[in-house]
Amino acid sequence: MSDKPSNTPETQKRSFGQAVGTKAARKLKARRNTDKGVWFGLGMMGLVGWSVAIPTLLGAALGIWLDRRHPTEYSWTLALLVAGLVIGCFNAWHWVAKEDKEMRDDLDDGHE
Repeated sequence: MSDKPSNTPETQKRSFGQAVGTKAARKLKARRNTDKGVWFGLGMMGLVGWSVAIPTLLGAALGIWLDRRHPTEYSWTLALLVAGLVIGCFNAWHWVAKEDKEMRDDLDDGHE
């Protein structure tokens, strides 16, 4: 006997139907939630952009200040710029993951 799920045409038809149903429910939910319009999307993009830009610029500014105050053979500016960029990318990833989770939770609530 095989432990693999059967890949019969009936199973494929059922999974295709589930996929179509999920997409239709998502589309209907998007039509109901029209309060999150273009401005919300632009605001979210701005939030993600600023969450990367601010730590990067702060790292560069701190690096420039340290290079002037304590010159070494290594560049504080470059090191702290990269560190700020990495922190900003993690920050942006956090915001996007949070919004994605909220969207999935809303979608799951609609199915119950």
